Formats: sequence, structure tokens, C-alpha cells
Amino acid sequence: MESLQREIADDAVFDDDFGFDPAALSSASPAAQQQLTETPTGSDTESIADTPLVAGVDQAFFDDQAISAVVVLQGGEVVERTHAITDLSIPYIPGLLAFREGGPIVAALETLDCDPDLLCVDGSGRIHYRQAGLATHIGVVFDTPSIGVAKNLLCGSPQESVDDRPTGWRTPIEADDAVDCADGMIIGYAYQSRQYESSNRHINPLYVSPGHRVAVDTTVDLVAALCDGYKLPEPTRLADSYADDLKAELS
Repeated sequence: MESLQREIADDAVFDDDFGFDPAALSSASPAAQQQLTETPTGSDTESIADTPLVAGVDQAFFDDQAISAVVVLQGGEVVERTHAITDLSIPYIPGLLAFREGGPIVAALETLDCDPDLLCVDGSGRIHYRQAGLATHIGVVFDTPSIGVAKNLLCGSPQESVDDRPTGWRTPIEADDAVDCADGMIIGYAYQSRQYESSNRHINPLYVSPGHRVAVDTTVDLVAALCDGYKLPEPTRLADSYADDLKAELS
């Protein structure tokens, strides 16, 4: 499994290679998106990018089954929802999450009618021992730009302390001895998407990293654009809620 992950990391592209304008990514209304993606040309306007389709991917678990939920947004509007319920074949092993949860996610994405421009995955991308987290696996399988958004840091070291940071704060995550690349290479970011105003409690940052066809610095900018006052990017927040609803129905 580890050798396969190294092959996946070799196939992954950790540079920007996508066909949409990053400025068009937000949770704004379609009308606002249209204004955002147009540039004046004399007395006319010229569209510089189509509003991208962003698929949020998240999962819930029921007994030995994975409930993989996908919610696709375009200009802040939900345009498609789908899911798959599949059996889990291996236990959770740190660093090998993609082999447990990747198949169920692939099954859900294969039922989509649309072709997303960006996959926003609940899990790590390049912040991984072999630079091949869940978001990297999924991105390479579909050859679709993907980003990983994790709630916990799997490996690597933040350049600064992540404690009690304000909304919008970010710091690079550097590779350390646990990561299969040069020490000090920036493999992701800690990003404080939301924070309480009171000093009595705090929200932990997200750990974001490129999965495939997105550069590390661009990744954190995309996540910042997709958050809408919540901790999670809106596509994954809605996918998380959808997965929980499906689980409740099963229960």
C-alpha cells in the first residue's frame, strides 16, 4: 500500500492546472458571481471564467458501512447531490485512510451527472507521510483538481504556533522527518477559518493541502474563498450535513 501511495504522489501535480478563475470561487449568489467573473472591456463586459462547479465530499459511518455524500455548488447554489453506501473492507490505519474510504468516495462520485471543476475533500492531500492523502488519491483517480481539508494535522510542522489565532490567520506547514520529501518543504497550511470573539473558548484551525492539480499557496486561498462564516468550506459543510441526514435515515 505504501509503495502504491508513492506512485500516486509521483502522478499527482502539485501546481495550478485548472480551467477556472480562482476569483470566481465564493459562496456568493449567482448574480454576484456573474459580476465577480466579468471584466470591463470598453463599454462591454467580457466573461473571464465560468463559475466553477465545486464538489464537497464527506462521509459518515454506520456499522461496517461508509455513507459517502457529495454536494456540488455553483455560485453558492446547490446544483446536485448524490451518495453511495458501501461496505468497508479494511480497518482504520493512520496514513492508509484512502484504502479504507477512497473506494466508497469513488462510488459516490461516479454517480454524478455533472463534472466538477474542483473536489473539496474531508481529509488530507499532500500533508501526508508519503504526500498522498485521501484528496490526492481521489484527485488522481479522476484527474480532477482537488484539495484536502483536514481537522487534524497528520504530519509536518507549522511554522508558528496555531493556538488561539484570529479569523483569516494562516501559517505554512513544513515537511519534517515523517514526510517522504525534503525537510522544510511547504506541503500545506494551517488556516483559521473562524474564531470566537470571546477569549474563553477557541476554534482549532483547518489543515489544508493540495490534492492534485492545485499549488499549495493556491489551496489555502481557495479554502478561504469557500468558507462562508463557518469553520468548514461550504461544499464540505453541506456534504457533512447530508451524510449525517443519510445516517439518521439508516438508523
